[in-house]
Amino acid sequence: MPKKEFYSTQESSSILALGIHAPYNRTKHIESYFEEFQNLIKSNGIKPTATHYLKLRDIDPRYFVTQGKLDELQEICDKNNIEEIVISEPLTPQQERNLSELLHCKVFDRTHLILEIFEKNAHSAEGKAQVAIAMLKHQKTRLAGKGVHLAQQAGKIGNKGPGETQKEKQARLIETTMHRMRKQLEQLQKVRATQRKSRLDSRIPHLCLIGYTNAGKSTIMNALTKSNVLAEDRLFATLDTTTRALFINGTKIGVLSDTVGFIQNLPHHLIEAFKSTLSELQFADLLIQVIDISDPNWESHIKIVQSILQDLEVNKEMIYVFNKIDKVEHPDDAAIKAEPYQPHVIVNAQTQEGVTPLINFIAGWYKEHYAAPPLTPAKITQE
Repeated sequence: MPKKEFYSTQESSSILALGIHAPYNRTKHIESYFEEFQNLIKSNGIKPTATHYLKLRDIDPRYFVTQGKLDELQEICDKNNIEEIVISEPLTPQQERNLSELLHCKVFDRTHLILEIFEKNAHSAEGKAQVAIAMLKHQKTRLAGKGVHLAQQAGKIGNKGPGETQKEKQARLIETTMHRMRKQLEQLQKVRATQRKSRLDSRIPHLCLIGYTNAGKSTIMNALTKSNVLAEDRLFATLDTTTRALFINGTKIGVLSDTVGFIQNLPHHLIEAFKSTLSELQFADLLIQVIDISDPNWESHIKIVQSILQDLEVNKEMIYVFNKIDKVEHPDDAAIKAEPYQPHVIVNAQTQEGVTPLINFIAGWYKEHYAAPPLTPAKITQE
């Protein structure tokens, strides 16, 4: 099969979505993991020409995929005239290049896919700067290799790149752009720090919603603050931190922030870039971890969130909020499984009555920590 050039200007491409069950993946329900991969693709606006799943016993350091599976992939690519492959796992730059050359296709890994989703969903100046820095770092790691068509790294999934560019020129451009973006981010961080100091000086309690992506954080935010934060059933629907005043029975008890969602194998570049935003968690008075209890892998999601919090050196008082109980077939069994996670409440964020257990917990927490008058029966009110 003749090799396709990466610098073709064709508007769209035939895409293979390749889900891989890697040996390091200890997920109990691999079907749910693959469904998450499909949702990532959907969130990026990609419509795959073909979808294929495979399980690996070992990882080939050169291609990630073992030789027998490579032959299988070559056959699928030839049969469907595949031009691009989106893989569910993170690859090294060398593995990405080797696969591209062997299969004569563009290859995009999980990291690139998530970065593109973040780029599309970031709207604030700070969010855009953070994502831009992460994407530039990722591109820089893909510049190595003499004679590599750099348009492969600079292009987007589903669209061809602008053509070959000199590696040295591209590297300088990336460094210059990253320097400019960091300067911009520093200025935005100063504004955030000033706002934080004002809040800390006034001793206004700060509650932060955290959790796995698509667990329902924005929906709970809207229910608690009567706001209208974008809440869609897709991964990373909202990225920019939103903060609203929280009132219960006409009493302002603090401010509530909705933070970026976490996910398995969240690109390290993103964690680094979003540290300025996530650093707010270190100043939170209460973390509200939202868990989608209807997801078969919800226990793994808790571990992933805890791992990222440890990386960020965040150790704060926390309540576990098990959401979407209305989607669980056996609610009583789910409640028993949630029992080890304390303190916790079980809610359905789609209704005002459904979030009452969380409102009651917050009211009690506020009374205990700030010697406030009783706030029962709990009722959310607008400012």
